Amino acid sequence: MKKSLVDKYNIPGPRYTSYPTVPYWDEEGFSENAWEKSVIKSFKESNSEQGISIYIHLPFCEALCTFCACHKRITKQHSVETPYLESVIKEWQLYLNLFDEKPKLKELHLGGGTPTFFSPANLKTLLDALFSTVEIAENQEFSFEGHPNNTTKEHLQVLFDLGFTRVSFGVQDYDPVVQKAINRIQPFENVKNVTEWAREIGYKSVSHDLIFGLPHQNWEKVEFSIKRTLELKPDRLAFYSYAHVPWIKGVGQRGFDENDLPSGEEKRILYENGKKLLEELGYIEVGMDHFSLEHDDLYQSLKSGNIHRNFMGYSSSKTQLMIGLGMSAISDSWYAFAQNDKTVEAYQNRVEEGKIPVVKGHILNEEDLKIRQHILNLMCRLETSWDVQSAFPELTNAIENLKEMESDGLIEISENKIKITEKGRAFTRNVAMTFDLRMLRNKPETRIFSMTV
Repeated sequence: MKKSLVDKYNIPGPRYTSYPTVPYWDEEGFSENAWEKSVIKSFKESNSEQGISIYIHLPFCEALCTFCACHKRITKQHSVETPYLESVIKEWQLYLNLFDEKPKLKELHLGGGTPTFFSPANLKTLLDALFSTVEIAENQEFSFEGHPNNTTKEHLQVLFDLGFTRVSFGVQDYDPVVQKAINRIQPFENVKNVTEWAREIGYKSVSHDLIFGLPHQNWEKVEFSIKRTLELKPDRLAFYSYAHVPWIKGVGQRGFDENDLPSGEEKRILYENGKKLLEELGYIEVGMDHFSLEHDDLYQSLKSGNIHRNFMGYSSSKTQLMIGLGMSAISDSWYAFAQNDKTVEAYQNRVEEGKIPVVKGHILNEEDLKIRQHILNLMCRLETSWDVQSAFPELTNAIENLKEMESDGLIEISENKIKITEKGRAFTRNVAMTFDLRMLRNKPETRIFSMTV
């Protein structure tokens, strides 16, 4: 019996928000000094033209969602807010000490955790302190993640007044059985309220996150969630495959029986049916897992060729330097990656010692930079090409390994170009894996990634 494409290609693989992926970082070759040098180099090259991006990780949540693979701290004690934000401001000052001119802030994202765990007043204090040290770029992109259950109209107004024009709400699923399994009880009315408030206030882009592959999901339930979402017509949609990685995240993702999860083939049906329904209703697929209406900046950036992908996901603007602030935040200087301490206490202690709190990272070599660009091209534009400068010794092997995908209609290969077909879009991660030299040379003995489908 012939295998289906899902059976054939549904294997563990990275999501490629970076290359090399975190498990393949050369931590021995990394140092705080080398990281700081890469930041200084990148800042000098790009600040005056592009500006920089900042990601601020706000890790606190009042309850644990059992699908979540983020670094977070569960607490109902809001006394943690002020000390944490003071540490973030001090960390930013340590980066400011490296720069020889005022940073131009192009992109800012508040992620979590739950950014709206923090009071509007405390968020304003943080951002006022940050903005007093930077020049705001023209056409800046400021965005944040909001939890529909605790995002208030005041949150939305305060952040809008500070320059935020994009907000993303985590919806995940509207079915009560699924919500109970993932410990995310969230009425439609709450999502409706925050979406309508954001539009009344003037946000130019409202995004909703939906996840397929959650426990107890079937097409009827996913269709219900999509149709409820479309009553509100968000400008963007993230339609993610649930990444089941309990061996990494521990008890949080074992809050339900694994037999309750849809199979790979069932997930494929959820994705294909969901994609078809979204497209029928006017959404255009952008890159992998993302959809937008035609007017949204994400689609416009795809058309103009400016779409970018980093640890924050897809972005409609690109900066060479992204500084991650806060516990577990990851920074990217293009030439290197660095991750902060993963616990609140260790992070705060290092900042108090006057040290940039990075604990691991990777300095990219010349080969890494070539491979990174090819994988970025595939993830953002579904194609990549090469010339003498961008070729690499194993390129012939990579092309040979793609022949079967070509015969399955997933890609088209020409003399110096690979293009992922519409049929192959769902297998973009698999295509990118054939370029992942660090993984190919050192294949994992244990499972370290979620399944590609």
